[in-house]
Amino acid sequence: MTHPEINTPLTSMLGIRYPVIVAPMFLVSDENMVIEAAKNGITGAIPALNYRTDKDFRTALTKLKNECEGPFGINLIANKSNYKLKEQLKSCLDYEVDFIITSLGNPEQIIAKCHEKGIRVFCDVIDEVYGKKVIRYEPDALIAVNRDAGGHAGYLSSGELIRRLKAITDIPIITAGGVGNGYQLFEKLQEGACGVSMGSIFIATEESPVSHDYKEACVRYGAKDIVMTTKLSGTPCTVINTPYVQKTGTKQNPVEAFLNKNRRLKKLVKSITFYKGMKLLRKAAFNTTYQSVWCAGPSIEYVKEIKPIREVVEKLLKEYREASMEKIT
Repeated sequence: MTHPEINTPLTSMLGIRYPVIVAPMFLVSDENMVIEAAKNGITGAIPALNYRTDKDFRTALTKLKNECEGPFGINLIANKSNYKLKEQLKSCLDYEVDFIITSLGNPEQIIAKCHEKGIRVFCDVIDEVYGKKVIRYEPDALIAVNRDAGGHAGYLSSGELIRRLKAITDIPIITAGGVGNGYQLFEKLQEGACGVSMGSIFIATEESPVSHDYKEACVRYGAKDIVMTTKLSGTPCTVINTPYVQKTGTKQNPVEAFLNKNRRLKKLVKSITFYKGMKLLRKAAFNTTYQSVWCAGPSIEYVKEIKPIREVVEKLLKEYREASMEKIT
């Protein structure tokens, strides 16, 4: 079934039918998911960190350029901890990707270089303080990461965050977090967002590259099973509260916490914590293992079965239409 287009500043910027971005999820998002998203009138983004080498990254970009029927994006970590940033940005510029999503750090140089090539840049923000810093560099949109986001979440509700950002800028705002169905998509657009970035409901799709166990966990667990842990990267991150997570705990031990606050050692300790955490996540994402640490957000509440992205989008749009009709009547 073909649904009427939903026209917003995001759909106009990217030339898509519906204002939905399949969020860039570490280890989950890949080319096949983004290609399938584009076939269904939405778009998607992939973290550059999902690729171990620049050669792998460029191979993926080549596939996207050749096979993706719509725009696609790449997520770049902008802070100094990402020693691959310069190389990753060059690849994005060489392939002229459609849009970049920046996370953490100062996006000034990324925005300047991308705009020279006509590449759109959307910047993650969690409050108006960081929003004020970012808008000086004139990004094309802000991604308002709220407290219901998966992965590294914010601390404000979607409505409050959108309101605060709209008070300081006219730049379009994309909301991230707390969208698991079409009724919530309608609600976020009514709150003033021009689109949504949503990831968790796409983990348990047929096109997703992660293990069957990971997908089944998204079906089996719900919002009440999402907990915040600092053990993966040193920064609070949402995961499913599996028996392994319950056993190992969600907080750093006293020694790790002390070292993490030590001025001279905290960068090194954070790097080690991040490396160990990402290694654990990679193992859990693609293999059957008792060390089940799976990133996800509260929106897995709305995941009831493993199905193709096409059906996820179809259901989303059907629910959006129902919500909009209810508004009219």
